[in-house]
Amino acid sequence: MTPTEPAPLIGASAPCWVHLVTRELDAARRFYGAVLGWTFRPGVMGDDFVMARSGGVPVAGIGAVASAYHVAVAWTPYFSVRDADVASDRIRERSGTVAVGPLALGLGRALLAADRDGASFGVWEWTGRTATVDSTGSPAHAWLRLRARDAFDSAIFYGEVLGWGNEESSGCQVAYVKEEVLVRCGGRPLARISSGAVESAPDPMVRPHWQVQFPVDDVAATVREAERHGGTLLERRGVPQGSEATLSDPDGGHFTVTDVRSPAASDDG
Repeated sequence: MTPTEPAPLIGASAPCWVHLVTRELDAARRFYGAVLGWTFRPGVMGDDFVMARSGGVPVAGIGAVASAYHVAVAWTPYFSVRDADVASDRIRERSGTVAVGPLALGLGRALLAADRDGASFGVWEWTGRTATVDSTGSPAHAWLRLRARDAFDSAIFYGEVLGWGNEESSGCQVAYVKEEVLVRCGGRPLARISSGAVESAPDPMVRPHWQVQFPVDDVAATVREAERHGGTLLERRGVPQGSEATLSDPDGGHFTVTDVRSPAASDDG
């Protein structure tokens, strides 16, 4: 449900973690190990949690708690904040919803929430060692796209909740690029927000949601491997500078793989 150690995507108000809530931990390990080449080690939160690693670096968490918490199988992004209570108040004040928390877990405090369009996200307050943005220039292990009803309205919501674009942000800024919003943290592009989602749409891919995107070398090969291990291709599309595909894992968790190495790459398209 929450991170237990720093990942490369960290810093106040920045995307800091991605987490899969699923029902079958062993099945998820087999699928993502085969498709994305991850290895796993036990988490500090019990037998129902594992840490996914790529090249020895923590990249994601997986928790088999969907049934216990009566929540949907889904990938959820977390954003780092200095104070989870303050973030919780800001979410409610801006017509968002706090579903769970803040709860003390591991090395911090977490909450699960939804923005005013219904897109789910998490907030994480580190109470352990200080987290800072990785300054080595190494590529992110995941980046995010918010499919929003209105990109600019959503940028205002998250900007006010997370402190983007002011002295609280420690380098997180937003820019308006070709009718989208690009979020840069510590100078690194980490997320995009685009318009066009429909709250009442029966298709969950059309409703407002955060899309977790994992860079891969070969999208077509990754899709074949996913299908070979019980996954389903939901959408394949060309994008500026490359291609991407949205997949469903065998338990119904949606994620995207892309050969575009940065959400800013489409600026050139």
